[in-house]
Amino acid sequence: MNITVIGTGYVGLVTGTCFAETGINVVCVDIDEKKIEKLRNGEVPIYEPGLDLLLERNIDKGRISFTTSLEKGIKGSDAIFIAVGTPPDEDGSADLKYVLGVAREIGQHMEDYKVIITKSTVPVGTSYKVKAAVEEELASRNVRIPFDVASNPEFLKEGSAVDDFLKPDRIVVGIESKRAEKVMNRLYKPFLMNGHPILFMDIFSSEMTKYAANSMLATKISFMNDIANLCELVGANVDLVRKGIGSDSRIGNKFIYPGTGYGGSCFPKDVQALVRTADEYGHSLEVLKAVESVNYRQKSVLVDKIKSHFGKDLKGKQFGLWGLAFKPKTDDMREAPSLVIIEQLKALGATIRAYDPVAMEETKRMLGDKIEYAKDEYDAIIDADALIVVTEWSEFRMPNFRILEKLMNNKTIFDGRNIYDTDEMIEQGFTYYSIGRDVVKGEKTEAVSV
Repeated sequence: MNITVIGTGYVGLVTGTCFAETGINVVCVDIDEKKIEKLRNGEVPIYEPGLDLLLERNIDKGRISFTTSLEKGIKGSDAIFIAVGTPPDEDGSADLKYVLGVAREIGQHMEDYKVIITKSTVPVGTSYKVKAAVEEELASRNVRIPFDVASNPEFLKEGSAVDDFLKPDRIVVGIESKRAEKVMNRLYKPFLMNGHPILFMDIFSSEMTKYAANSMLATKISFMNDIANLCELVGANVDLVRKGIGSDSRIGNKFIYPGTGYGGSCFPKDVQALVRTADEYGHSLEVLKAVESVNYRQKSVLVDKIKSHFGKDLKGKQFGLWGLAFKPKTDDMREAPSLVIIEQLKALGATIRAYDPVAMEETKRMLGDKIEYAKDEYDAIIDADALIVVTEWSEFRMPNFRILEKLMNNKTIFDGRNIYDTDEMIEQGFTYYSIGRDVVKGEKTEAVSV
C-alpha cells in the first residue's frame, strides 16, 4: 500500500514514520527544502524519544522517502494524509489556510482515485471544505476524478508519540463511503490484528471527537489546579485529595496532578478553537471558557508566591529555573508556563538563569538574551536567591540538596510540579513552596495563603 503524508511537523513525521514501520510505502511532502534534505539524511528536526531510530530504520529499508514536490508525492498513492499546521487565528479559531491550500494543490495534480484524509486537528466541517476545494480545482481542469474525504484525528502525546501511534487506545475514522472505509481498514489492518480498535463514524463526529477529548483532559487539569489553590486556603493537602478522588474508577488518576497550567501545541489551541466554533453556532461553552481562564491564571501562581516571599520589587534577585519545555520529554515551548513566569519575573526586575535537558536551543530562538542559559541544573542555581521548578524532568526529582545549599544564596524552592516531598524539605531545612500544599518554613510547616 502506498500513502502520502503532507507536512513533516510533529504529527506528519510521526504518522509517516510509524506507518512505514508497518510495511507501508510512505512519501512525506514538505515545502521546506532544508528540512527535507535533513530528513533524507535521517536527521529528525523535533525531539521525540525513539523517532530517530525508527526513521533511520525505515529509510534504510526504503519504506519512507521525502520530497518537496506534492505532484510527485501523490503519484501512485492510495491515500493522502493532510498533516499541516492549523495555527490559532487572532480570535482563537483554527486557521485553515494551509489545509485548504494543500487541498487545492491536490486537486490540481491528482490523476486517479484517492482518499484524502485530514490528520491535522481541524474544526467540525473542515473535511467538507477540503472536499469543496478539491472539487473546485478538478472543475477548473475540466476533469472528473473520483475521490473521498475522511477524518482521522491524531491522539499523540509529546514524549510518547511513537508508542501512542503504534499502540493506540483507539483509532477514530470519519468516512462517508464504503470505498473509503475499505481503504482505511486496509491501512490500519496491522493495528487491528494487534487488538487496537478502530471506530468508524461520520466525519462531523470524528472531527468533534478530537476537540472534545483534548478539551476534557484540559478540563481535568484546570479543575485540579483550582482545587489545589483552594486546598492552600483551607489547609488541605492536594496530594491526598488527588489520591482520594483518583482511586474512583469514574474519575481515574490521570491528568489530575496540579501544576503551573497546561501548555503545548494542542490543549490551549484546541480549547480556544472549540469555544470559537461554539460561539459561531450561538452556543456558549461556559465550562471551557472557565477552563481557559483558570489555566491563564495558573501560569502566574508561582510568581504570586515569589512576590509573597520576596516582595514585589525583585531588582537584584537572581533565580535558577529548572525546566523550560511545557512538559518533559519534548523541546516544545509553545504556550509553555515558563514563558509567562520568565516574562513576569523580568518585568519585576529579576535575573533568571535557566536549564532544560532538551529545550535550550528552542528557548534561545524564542527569548534570545532575555535570560541566562546554564550548562546543567547545578550551574543554573549558582548564587540564586531561589530555585524555581517548572518542568518535572526525571533528573530534577532527586537532586543533591547539599550541593543546592552550598551553591544558592538562600535555601528556598518554588516547586510548580510538586516533585519534592514536604517532609524531606523539612529535614533538609529548605523553605519550600509548592502547589496546593502547606508551605514548608525551615524546620516546620504552616498553612499560608499565598
